[in-house]
Amino acid sequence: MSEKLQKVLARVGLGSRRYMEEVIAAGRVSVNGQVAQVGERIEPGDELRIDGRKVQFQIEDEIRRRVLIYYKPEGEICSRNDPESRPTVFDHLPPIANDRWVMVGRLDINSTGLLLFTNDGELANRLMHPSNEIEREYAVRVMGEVTPQLKNNMTNGVVLDDGPAKFESFSEIGGEGINRWYQVVVKEGRNREVRRIFESQGLKVSRLLRTRYGTVILPRELRTGRWMELDKTDIDNLTKAVELKPRQGTGLFGMAKRRTERMQDKPMAARRGGFLRQQRRDNEGEQQTNHNEQRDYKAGSNQYGQNRSENRADQRNERSENRFNKARSGGNHYNQDRADNRGNSFNSNRSENRYGSPQNRNRSDERYSNDRRDYSDRQERSEQPEKKKPFVVNKGFKKF
Repeated sequence: MSEKLQKVLARVGLGSRRYMEEVIAAGRVSVNGQVAQVGERIEPGDELRIDGRKVQFQIEDEIRRRVLIYYKPEGEICSRNDPESRPTVFDHLPPIANDRWVMVGRLDINSTGLLLFTNDGELANRLMHPSNEIEREYAVRVMGEVTPQLKNNMTNGVVLDDGPAKFESFSEIGGEGINRWYQVVVKEGRNREVRRIFESQGLKVSRLLRTRYGTVILPRELRTGRWMELDKTDIDNLTKAVELKPRQGTGLFGMAKRRTERMQDKPMAARRGGFLRQQRRDNEGEQQTNHNEQRDYKAGSNQYGQNRSENRADQRNERSENRFNKARSGGNHYNQDRADNRGNSFNSNRSENRYGSPQNRNRSDERYSNDRRDYSDRQERSEQPEKKKPFVVNKGFKKF
């Protein structure tokens, strides 16, 4: 069975179909050594090269069809790459060998809920095409009162910038006060279609959650930011809705099946907070930090100024007291008399302590007599001749 060349290259993951058509038109692709043309078909066993490098491929019917459901959180964008480096819905998907995930439909950065991913490009295209009229169900929280007249307008149809649009069904599901929840269904996937329908009636959407896409319903056990792979029964129901034949080998086996069963029994915790929510928390934390720093700086500056003023006052008082004492005592005469008194008292006290008391005098006499006795003993020992020791042969000495 043959297949279009640009479709095969896009499924391998080298780019979109439109980009692959541009690559083929530039003469960069060859099949069996011949430069390929746009629209050319390829069969199993053909040699496919792009820029001289061989590309391994499989015909679509031979590939096992896989479908993922993902609970998109607020703040993630539906794109593979973002020039602003924001998180994308592809960041947390499991890798797939020699293939790529194709997103079915989109949700804006502020919306949450069900997203489908598949490795079957034809299935994705049929699920998104308006001619197949695949239903998308949303839970919407609206700020404002929805009167019966406004409800009839939105279900009968309103005119938007890109054409008429309407809700296939509209029902209230709860809420209190000014914010109320409604459940709506549309059969198209135009950009921000649900929000624009409400805005055309002067209503503002504060939250938007996709709960169903075709036959796939967002399961209760799936938490925000987590994914789950569908089994054979759910995939076959999707393909039947868009009139595609089921494939052999479709479904979960081994560890993948056990993982899904374990998630149903014990759901994984939600990944708390999207990009926007985390950004708000960071901004609030920075503002609080700056406020605390400013408060601490003001308190420290006030305390520093207070301490500095107190030190200046103390120094001023001390200088004034010194001046007063100098003037009172007569200036230089007072200092000179004070120095003389200090020197005389010191010398007299020192002499009295050294020689004045009888105890000190007796101690000095004893020290003098001991010194004389030691000197006389040393002199007598020096006058006596030194006795020489006789020569004795050591016991261990041997004569030769």
